[in-house]
Amino acid sequence: MSPESGAAAMLTAAPLRDRPGTRLCGDCDLESRQVLASALGVVTRIPGPVVHLDLSAVMFLDAAAVAALVHASATFTAQGRRLLIHDPPYSLRKVVEMFPDECAALEVAA
Repeated sequence: MSPESGAAAMLTAAPLRDRPGTRLCGDCDLESRQVLASALGVVTRIPGPVVHLDLSAVMFLDAAAVAALVHASATFTAQGRRLLIHDPPYSLRKVVEMFPDECAALEVAA
């Protein structure tokens, strides 16, 4: 199925070229849960005080994906580091707005 026919885009991850971090592309949902978990596992092993996660090419994150991001951010905080999220999709911004306490670990770039 092509994206025009309503199929979800397969989730992929690629290293950022200009700073330490990763760019995710596609949808973060039930079908891509393992890919997201693997990508976030790699992200948490990127060295540096600040690691960037570019979500500009992600259209949707389900609740489990948001929980995975919160967990990854908490891992960074426990290590004395920061996971800085760039260009989150509307779905993430909406969940953060609805559940600010649960999502407090997330740091979104201005």
